[in-house]
Amino acid sequence: MTVQAYMLGLGQAARQASRAMARATTEQKNNALLAIAAAVEAQQAQLLQANQEDLVRGRDNGLDAPLLDRLELTPARIQGIVEGLRQVASLPDPVGAITNMTYRPTGIQVGKMRVPLGVIGIIYESRPNVTTEAASLCLKSGNACILRGGSEAIASNRALAACIAQGLEQAGLPAAAVQVVETTDREAVGQLISMPEYVDVIVPRGGKGLIERISRDARVPVIKHLDGICHVFIDEAADASKAINIAINAKTHRYGTCNTMETLLVDVARAAELLPLLAQRYLELGVELRGCAQTQALVPQALAATEEDWRTEYLAPVLAIRVVAGLDEAIAHINEYSSQHTDAIITENHSRAMRFLREVDSSSVMVNASTRFADGFEYGLGAEIGISTDKIHARGPVGLEGLTSQKYIVLGDGHIRR
Repeated sequence: MTVQAYMLGLGQAARQASRAMARATTEQKNNALLAIAAAVEAQQAQLLQANQEDLVRGRDNGLDAPLLDRLELTPARIQGIVEGLRQVASLPDPVGAITNMTYRPTGIQVGKMRVPLGVIGIIYESRPNVTTEAASLCLKSGNACILRGGSEAIASNRALAACIAQGLEQAGLPAAAVQVVETTDREAVGQLISMPEYVDVIVPRGGKGLIERISRDARVPVIKHLDGICHVFIDEAADASKAINIAINAKTHRYGTCNTMETLLVDVARAAELLPLLAQRYLELGVELRGCAQTQALVPQALAATEEDWRTEYLAPVLAIRVVAGLDEAIAHINEYSSQHTDAIITENHSRAMRFLREVDSSSVMVNASTRFADGFEYGLGAEIGISTDKIHARGPVGLEGLTSQKYIVLGDGHIRR
């Protein structure tokens, strides 16, 4: 069978399954999620064995340490998968919710009902836990999904797919509600993003190169963010202790995530006080600093920042620092260089905080909190299928509600238009 024929078969099966999922009850969906969680828990040994196959192959193929870390399943990570599935089962079901019902002068009632998107294609790289995260959110929101994980995680994803299939069968839901692409042929991605008759939306999760390719070539709508150039601005009215703790956490909690701070902005009124203290902490933690001329005057260890540094998502222990002349300059810098992912202000001044919230054009904007909180779990979504920096349909972490749409509903009692 050709890759094209194989993918068309997955698409047709998913479309058929999506109709069954749209009418599935909340109880059925929750039962499936709990059964999948039980299967993952019971088959931990098999999952670890399959993951070892991937890790051995990855080392042989020269995968670097960060990719191997993302690829690895440990007993703790498997327990995290189990807890995530159970958490999604406990969330309210968005499907079928009716809102904004109002009577019109004609006597009809008009409102909106939340409905599934249909079939969701998810393309992701090395992390096998995305398989269950994506499946759980698609199931709970009444969608069918086609999951195309990275070739480096194929054995792990197949083992997780077996657990998912077992859970779907126990709940009486179609096996094609969650399909994991079995082929590692890259042509499968090209086919998946070119089937609008079978796939309603694509969610790419991976590096910038993957997302740029999907966005350029897809014939299906895409929910995406390209990169995470996140900022923290320390305002003139910042509390020093909060500013230091947040700025350190936002950069060093984890380096390889899209919600990690990449540029620190400091009001000139506080730079002499705070930058040397921050620089000492960063340097102790092994962070390379790149700064503007004012930063370098205060922090001799800082390298000169270039224009490109303000536009770079490092995903590494490297930080760009700029001293700015107040709130207006900070907002202007962010709106020019931000990737519209997550940006934060540290301030005790309420009016400045409100201005920052209104004027910074990003999908998550924060006051006195680390950018690392920009995450579906932390936002109470249970999990996330990705983060969107688009402005249509879904924006920010995309959870259950982001995987649904709304349609108008009209209730009448024999009404006719005159």
